[in-house]
Amino acid sequence: MTVTTTNAAATDTTTDTARARIERVATTPDWYEPYRISQAIRAGGLIFVSGQAGFDEGGGTVDGGFLAQGRQAFRNVERVLAEAGATFADVVKVGIYVRNMAENLDDVIRLREEFLSLPYPADTLVEVSSLARPDWLIEVEVTALDR
Repeated sequence: MTVTTTNAAATDTTTDTARARIERVATTPDWYEPYRISQAIRAGGLIFVSGQAGFDEGGGTVDGGFLAQGRQAFRNVERVLAEAGATFADVVKVGIYVRNMAENLDDVIRLREEFLSLPYPADTLVEVSSLARPDWLIEVEVTALDR
């Protein structure tokens, strides 16, 4: 695990309460480092996991279409959460970005059933025209409690 700690600039120089401790969380290999993106940030009692797509540990997009990519994206989120000491049970907010909502909505619901449980986290589901790579069909980001 890679963890980098910094202090955000204080808005009130007379007190440390305005400062937030920020820690970077990353798995190995860290496919996000070349893009200057943290896989996750721990701050203010929360863990913010950057969007994870359907790529395998070698960095290649998994075969098998939307559902296969979605499962891999959720497994990648799970891996980053574990590196931060959290699980899907700690997730309070999910953001799911998909290409072609009409074609994939039922599979999004299936993925939520497979990886999330009651009480279900808040969720935003957005259709996008493209993602970072042209073969990516889904990207998932989460916010979790840091226990």
